[in-house]
Amino acid sequence: MHLPILAERELMSVLLSLSLLLLFAFSFGKLFQLLHAPKVVGQITGGIILGGTCLGLLFPDIIFGVFQSFAEEGKTLNIFYQLGLIFLMFASGLNTKIDMNHDNAKIVGILFIGATILPFVVGFFIYPLFMEDFIGELNSANAFMLIFLISLAVTSIPVISQIFFDLKLMGTNFANTVLTVATIQDLFLWIFLNVAISMATGHGKELSGMLVTIVVTIALFIIAHQASKLTKVHATMSSASFCTLIIAFLFLMVTSLSYFHINLMYSAFITGYIVKFLAKNKIDYLEEIKAVSDVSFSFFIPIYFALIGIQLNLVHDFSFERFLVYFMVAFGLEFIGCYLALQFTNLKTRAVLNFSIVMNARGGPGIVLATVAYYYKIINVEFFTILILTTMLSSAVAGYWLEFQKKVDVSIFTEQEKLEQKEVAA
Repeated sequence: MHLPILAERELMSVLLSLSLLLLFAFSFGKLFQLLHAPKVVGQITGGIILGGTCLGLLFPDIIFGVFQSFAEEGKTLNIFYQLGLIFLMFASGLNTKIDMNHDNAKIVGILFIGATILPFVVGFFIYPLFMEDFIGELNSANAFMLIFLISLAVTSIPVISQIFFDLKLMGTNFANTVLTVATIQDLFLWIFLNVAISMATGHGKELSGMLVTIVVTIALFIIAHQASKLTKVHATMSSASFCTLIIAFLFLMVTSLSYFHINLMYSAFITGYIVKFLAKNKIDYLEEIKAVSDVSFSFFIPIYFALIGIQLNLVHDFSFERFLVYFMVAFGLEFIGCYLALQFTNLKTRAVLNFSIVMNARGGPGIVLATVAYYYKIINVEFFTILILTTMLSSAVAGYWLEFQKKVDVSIFTEQEKLEQKEVAA
């Protein structure tokens, strides 16, 4: 078998492109961390600086000479883009934990309803107002409606987790509740995204096809969840061999499930969820999984975020007025939904405000939603840009707000725990 290869000049161009993407993602990621903003926001900003908004505008010949030096370079870089998405969702699955018990079930349920139902209901009535400006080349009104509704309610597990780690709030009842709600919420939203993609690819245009996609997607998670409780690795193998096998398993799962019209991001998420339990109680295997995750967050995922940024053109493909309107609608609906729902609890106003603002952090899932919807031409480039900027701004607001609240009174994050103890005692 003869495989075509890149010419040496083409290979050097790809390596230079990857180097620049990594350097800009790393540098701006570090800068934003110093500013106490989410790292992912900085990585995307690094890509924006490289793209048509800044350096691509000032030095178009140089930038295009690097990133589009030959006809297939865009497709070559897209491989790394897709691998970044796969490993990001795989890592999300690895870190997914549904921590719901009798004590926090009430608040988790109420917060889920407020953060999801109200945005969905209101969004259903207002999405036609945005469709003319934001619908993609596919021109599928139903697919666009689902993407619009998801974008109003999505919450980021990775970004919120990083914020909690940075502020040393991880492990508090506040953090556990937010992460549990975000996990349940995102599982439902991934199902709707999978349905939207099925519509876009022609597999869900009929009601029966859409129902099949929903049933298969839900069943897949239930099977994975149940299997994860029972499955352990009994065979003895080196940790390096296990590392090789889980990567092969990841790619095989993504490929196999695509035949059932399950999108690669959901397949990768499910695979990560399963692998986490395959290796439980085996230290060597857990270390190898961490090594895969570390490599992903050091190489593939920063390149993925930088490539998102480089596609954004805030000069030509952006309306500040429409961005402001959408951001206020999205942030406002999530905030109001959580705030009203939590009135049925005994939480103090400050705690309610904390939940309402933090649930707005869209982070990684918001970015995945935007990139996948744009890839399938469900949304246009302006809405793609607006969703990415909304994700960046909402995540930054959540991080800065929690840092401010911690400085004012850190005990507010343990109020829920005290409330639950009183209810148990009563």
